[in-house]
Amino acid sequence: MSAHPLSDIAHWRARPGPSGLPSVCSAHPLVLEAAMRATLPADLPLLIEATCNQVNQDGGYTGMTPADFRARVETIAQMAGFPVERVILGGDHLGPNPWKSLPAAQAMDKADAMVRAYAAAGFTKLHLDCSMGCAGEPASLDNVTTSRRAARLAAAAEEALPGGDTPAPVYVIGTEVPIPGGAMEELGVLEVTTAAAATETVSAHKKVFVEAGLDDAFARVVGLVVQPGVEFGNHNVADYDPAAARELSAALADLPGLVFEAHSTDYQTRKNLSALVYDGFAILKVGPGLTFALREALYGLDAIATELVPEGRDRTLRQVMETVMLADPSHWGKYYEGDAEARRRLRHFSYSDRIRYYWPNAEAEAAVAQLFDLLNERDIPEPLIGQYLGHLFPAVRAGEISRHSRALVLASIELVVQDYIAASFGVHREAGAAPSRMRAVPFSLQKPQS
Repeated sequence: MSAHPLSDIAHWRARPGPSGLPSVCSAHPLVLEAAMRATLPADLPLLIEATCNQVNQDGGYTGMTPADFRARVETIAQMAGFPVERVILGGDHLGPNPWKSLPAAQAMDKADAMVRAYAAAGFTKLHLDCSMGCAGEPASLDNVTTSRRAARLAAAAEEALPGGDTPAPVYVIGTEVPIPGGAMEELGVLEVTTAAAATETVSAHKKVFVEAGLDDAFARVVGLVVQPGVEFGNHNVADYDPAAARELSAALADLPGLVFEAHSTDYQTRKNLSALVYDGFAILKVGPGLTFALREALYGLDAIATELVPEGRDRTLRQVMETVMLADPSHWGKYYEGDAEARRRLRHFSYSDRIRYYWPNAEAEAAVAQLFDLLNERDIPEPLIGQYLGHLFPAVRAGEISRHSRALVLASIELVVQDYIAASFGVHREAGAAPSRMRAVPFSLQKPQS
């Protein structure tokens, strides 16, 4: 069994090359392709993660099982010319969350089956999250209960491994994370995880894992989820403050072999992302920020199509998306506040980007396909790109980005991924130095045997 590419991530910053890596949390094909295009020239593996609500043994809200998700990623990699052996598949928040309305015993049985499905499909970076209470329990559970349930899921994963050359999975523990998809309220100052809370979480999990005979599995715990003080809401972003996280960052000295995993890093500046990596928050999760860039580019093309082909369709993409979201408010209704006009704006332009749940809708997919068909492979005039996709204009003028519609969408997403890649290569905030040179030696990860 080969070694896992992330098994020594805690030691990356002691040698040339990357000090951390982004975690791409999206199932959208264009986002995945753009992440592959951006990562291809870098000396990094591509970590792609699915969440428990998004992908599970029952299909999740994408309709995909872990095996289905793996097949999608491999198909896109083949199309994009990205080596599949450089892809690491991860599972995020694996635990009872999708079934927390059930009694704990039933919810944990479902979580057990989910983790087995992830492990059997060759997902080798597993975040175990059993912090949430189930029916009749407190909303948040104590460390001991959380650790015991996490150990049960680790045991399930270990039993379901595909074998062969697939490396044994690495685990991430800890649960001090923001609300999935971003906060609902205007953000103020966030409470950073204390150093004591971080060390207590690790200690509690280690004790329970060892008691359960899972010493080997615990030896493969490489990360701890903490709150470094970053988050985004519907309207604003809480920026990373290195001074506020200094005590937490220093706690890594007492946690050998571990790095911190930072959730909801979407919309942080490249400087902030670099500072996070420098301070030991080596795994940077990003999801809504990528689909926000996707939506931005699609809406830009939508306006361009109206200029170029005004009689080409009955409804714009934005009009279709409004209809689709109003017909099914389940993914945005309880998250967006204000009067009717405020909620209308949020449906399309919120940082929380809950429109992302609607792109797989058949009507939405047809509208996007129609948009691409209208623009086809025509060279879009530069002035229109400048007007509606201004963030891409300099690179278009320089000949670095094609003026074709699909290339413009991919480039918009790639710009976000490139911020994370640059941050992963150890930009020191004191010196403001450029990213260190990307080495040519590739990471590899064997795919599971069928």
